[in-house]
Amino acid sequence: MPRTIWSGAISFGLVNVPINVQSATEDHSVRFHQYHREDMGRVRVRKFCEIEDREVASAEIGKGYELTKTQVIPVTDEDLQNLPLPTAKAIEIVAFVPLESVDPIRIAEGYYLAPAQPVAAKPYKLLAEALGRSAKVAVAKYAWSGRERLGLLRVREGAIVLHAMRWPDEIRDPGELYPDPVELSDDEIDGALALMDTLTIEDLESEDFHDEYTEALEQIIEAKRQDKPLPEAPEPEEPGAVLDLMAALNESVQKAKASRGEGHADVHELPARKTARKTPAKKTAATKQPAAKKTGAGKSAAKKTTSRKPRRSA
Repeated sequence: MPRTIWSGAISFGLVNVPINVQSATEDHSVRFHQYHREDMGRVRVRKFCEIEDREVASAEIGKGYELTKTQVIPVTDEDLQNLPLPTAKAIEIVAFVPLESVDPIRIAEGYYLAPAQPVAAKPYKLLAEALGRSAKVAVAKYAWSGRERLGLLRVREGAIVLHAMRWPDEIRDPGELYPDPVELSDDEIDGALALMDTLTIEDLESEDFHDEYTEALEQIIEAKRQDKPLPEAPEPEEPGAVLDLMAALNESVQKAKASRGEGHADVHELPARKTARKTPAKKTAATKQPAAKKTGAGKSAAKKTTSRKPRRSA
C-alpha cells in the first residue's frame, strides 16, 4: 500500500472530510548513481558548513530565509506547521468548474485521497457522488512543500483524486512561438483529417503504449552484466524534404493503414489527389489548386499579460 505523504482534511463548505494523501502514480524509470570512472568508487554529495568548514549531519540542518548576505532568518518545521493560513492543514474547495474549461497544460501530478478514519467514510462518499453526478471538477487550494498550491479534485473509479495545478502566471505565453502566416487549402486540411482518422483509437490501454526506453536500457545493462555484445540500435529514418504536402499526407495515410493491417479501410477520402504518389513532386506542385482559405497565427488572439503577484508560502 502506498505510504501517506500528507494528512489533513477536505474542506467542503461546512463539511470536513479527514483524508490521507497517497501518490496515484509510480515511476518505473531506471535509476543511476554517480561513480568514479577510474575505480568505480561511489561518488556522494556531502554537506559542509561554510563557517566551520566541516561536514554536518542532517539533524544539524535547518531552513532559513536570506534577508541580506549577513542576516538569515531561521524558519523551523513548527513555524511552517502553524502558518496563519487556512490551507496549511486542509484542502479547501473554492469553486466547481466544467472539466473542459481547464487547460490541460495547467494539470500536474496526481494523488489519491483516502478517508483517514471510519467517521470520514460518509462525507467522503458524499463528495465523490456529488462530483460524479455533476460532471464537474472541484478547484481547491492547499499548502504543501513550502508553498500554497492550486488543485483540481475529480473522481476516478470511486476514489477522489487531487491533481496539482499550476497558477495562471506560471504558464508561459506561447506568442513568440507562433509560426509566420501561411496559406492552407481545404484539400490539405481534409488530408490531415484523413490521417487523423486513420490513427484514431478508442483508448490508451493498448499494448503499443509502453516505455520502450526503459526496456532498451535494461537490455544494455543485462548485456553488460553477461559480458555480451550490446544490442544494435536501429538506423533512424531520415525524413525527406516535403515538396508536396498533399503527397506526403496521402502516403502517410497509406502507411498508417498498412501498419494496422487495415488495407483500404474507409477513412475520409483524400480530395482528388490519389495519384500524387506516382507523380513527381515538382509536377504535382505545379498542378496544385489555388488555396481556398487562409489560416494561421496572424489571426491569433492578442497576447494576454498576467501581472505577477507574490504568493503566500507555506
